[in-house]
Formats: sequence, C-alpha cells, structure tokens
Amino acid sequence: MTIFHGGRRRAALALALSGVLALTATACGDDGSGTGGDKGTEGSGKGKITFWDNNGGVRTEVWKEIIADFEKANPDIDVEYVGVASKEVQSKYDTAIQGGGLPDVGGVGAAMLAGIAAQNALEPLDARIDGSSLKGKLNAGMVASVKSAGGQDKLFTVPTSASNGVLYYRTDLFEAAGLEEPSTWSKFYAAAEKLTAADKNRFGYTIRGGAGSIAQALDAVYGQSGITSFWNGDKTTVNDPKNVAALEKYAGLFKRTTPAADVNNDFTKMVAQWDSGQIGMLNHNLGSYKDHVKALGTEKFRGIPNPTLDDGTRVQVSNPVDGLGLFSSSRNKAAAWKFIEFAASHESNSKWNESAGAIPANTEAAADPWLQKAEPTKLGADVLFSGKATIVELPYYLPDWNTISKADNEPAFQKVLLGKSTAKEFLDHLAEQLNAAQAEWKQQNK
Repeated sequence: MTIFHGGRRRAALALALSGVLALTATACGDDGSGTGGDKGTEGSGKGKITFWDNNGGVRTEVWKEIIADFEKANPDIDVEYVGVASKEVQSKYDTAIQGGGLPDVGGVGAAMLAGIAAQNALEPLDARIDGSSLKGKLNAGMVASVKSAGGQDKLFTVPTSASNGVLYYRTDLFEAAGLEEPSTWSKFYAAAEKLTAADKNRFGYTIRGGAGSIAQALDAVYGQSGITSFWNGDKTTVNDPKNVAALEKYAGLFKRTTPAADVNNDFTKMVAQWDSGQIGMLNHNLGSYKDHVKALGTEKFRGIPNPTLDDGTRVQVSNPVDGLGLFSSSRNKAAAWKFIEFAASHESNSKWNESAGAIPANTEAAADPWLQKAEPTKLGADVLFSGKATIVELPYYLPDWNTISKADNEPAFQKVLLGKSTAKEFLDHLAEQLNAAQAEWKQQNK
C-alpha cells in the first residue's frame, strides 16, 4: 500500500484547502483574518474574543455557564461561543489555519495538538502560566502529557481535564445471569457470550466500529497483550503477534455478541444504544457517565476501569488530555488569556469536569467532594494517578497521528470487523504508517 509521509500529506492538505477557502467565514477575535503563523497582538485586554468549543453540543450548556460567570467578572470582555462537533474540529482548525478565521481561544485535545502546533498556530503558554494564578495549580502529570504531545517541549495548551477508559456494565443484567463483575478480560469475554440472545435482540457488548474506533481498539489490544510500550526502538509494537491475536479475539465479537449496526457507530450512537437497549457492556470513557445516570439512574449500572489480565496486570493506552489553546493570530491575546485563566481556575474547572464526569486538571478542583461521589471518575483517577496501571503512551507528538488514527484507518478497521481484511493486515499497515511518521519526526527534530 502507498504510504503518504507527513510532509507530503501536509503539502497536499494545504493545496486542497486552497480551493475551499471561500467557504471559510468564521469570525475570530477582531477581524476574522487570523491564519496559522500570524503573530497577532496582545490587544487592549478588553472587547470581543471568540472561543471554539471542541465538543460543541455535548458540552455547550456548561461552557455557556462558565462564559456567563466570566463576563460577569470581566464586564469589559465579550466572549462569542462557537460550538464545533468533536468529529469536525480537526478539519475546521486546519481550514482556518490555512485560510483565516481562527478563534482567539479554542479547545485542543492532545491527539491533535502536535499537528496544529507544527503549523505555528498556537502560542506557547509556559511563561503566561508561570506569571498567573494557575502556577502550581495544574496536575503535573497532565502538564507533562500536554508538553510531550506538543512535540516541541513547550506547553501549547492549558490542560483542563483527563479521561480514562471505562467499562460500563449493566449490574441488573449481570445479577440476573449470575455473572461476576467483568474486572478481567476472561470475565469480560465470558459475559459477552452469556448475555447474548440475538434472536431476542439482546447482546453482551456494543463495539465501536465508526468514528473514534481506533483508540478504543488499541486500548483493548494492549490491555489483553500486556505489552507495555508503543515503541521498541524505532519500530512500533502495534503489530506484535500478541497484539494481532488480541485484535482477532476482540474484533471477533462483532455480530456474534454485538449488534450488526455497531460497524458504523460512533460514541453518540453507541451510548444511546446502550442506554436504551438490552446490551450488557459498553466501552467508552468518563465523558458519557452523566448520560448513563440520566437514562438508567445509579442502580442499574457501574463504570469500572477497563479489565485487567487474570493476574491483575493492568495495561491501558493513554487518553488524550484536553486543554485550552491561545491562537497566535489573536488580535486580543490579553483578553483571551484572561478567559483561559478563568476557565482553568478552581471553580470553573470543577464545574466543567463535574458536568462532564472527567478528571480535573486543577489540583484544587480535583479535591472537591463531587469527585468522591462520581464512582467511575474516582476509580479512573485512582488508576491514572496512583500507580495501579502501566500506561502505553500513544504518539500524540506525531503531527500525523490524528490523521493516521482516524481518516486513514477507521475504514480499514471496519473491513476487519466485516471479515474483508485480517487483523494482521490491518495492524501491519498501521505499523508501516507509524514507523514512517516516527522516522520523519526524528529526522525533523535532530
């Protein structure tokens, strides 16, 4: 198969975008003309700024609350909210970087951070944090993760939250079937089989086959293989024989213990399907916890960290830390930074993460009482920060990571589910792309 190296892909992207610039008309700070590499200005610290929410719709309500709080505390600053769906935000940023219309502030997850930073679109924030009320108040692990993800040893976003892989399971269905909690992979597979009665439209598991499928599949693969590093020297371990065997077993659940519709399901459809139907288990992250509570209450399900091996060994892949970036093209960086500082402060960060069921980056927010009451979030925080797991760090620092793990390979994973490709073919091709991207990145960063 043809491998498009990162430089050629980015050049092709820029060329393709030049034909659609007329479609880009989203306003930014003052005049909407900001592009990647534009140096912008500090501005007056007053007036209008634009904020892009990278999970628009899902988190719109809580962001509007935070914006209202900010505008009350800063009456001379007006924040324009723009909600962008998570599956569209990468292309929207790329288009604006090339043609203008970048916001002043935007939500930028670690998975897309390197690609945006490589185009000089984000302001390094190390000095601003050191001179602000956030100094010493951000979780050190999340700061390190974001700095690594940027690929330049600089902090290009202020971390706001982290998530964790969660296995949600229906306690009522498990109890009725006499099943133990699916705390190990062997118990997970046994439960998936026992809870399935396809003729009655009951299934043991719902698998993610649509948008966002790759990260979830890799979490299941490394969790079962027990391999503890994404790289072995300059080569990825993704196609190690143990990982191939793990993916064969995991993908083999499709249509046998899962609905056939799963091949196209993104997280929204998958979560809605689990909440409304008779499906035993769902893998997602902490972000859907509140949805499950609304649909099921707290008595019919639990959310636990992803399964361990039978001996208790826990390996999981890293979840991207979310954050807020200050775009270099902003004409009002002073006001934009005030908003970021406010949004990442104790009260705002606690409010946002409680709404999302995520783990706060602000250390004071992480000590708030609600975290102890939200069981999946508490368990996830324990796993992430108390040394109970080996975390396989995904290479977010590669500018091509987001493209490789989404557009390039989500359709290929669907072919595995449908039996049109093998797990080995899929992982070998993924490894080929990753090894090429890693070699290019090392060459550029000598």
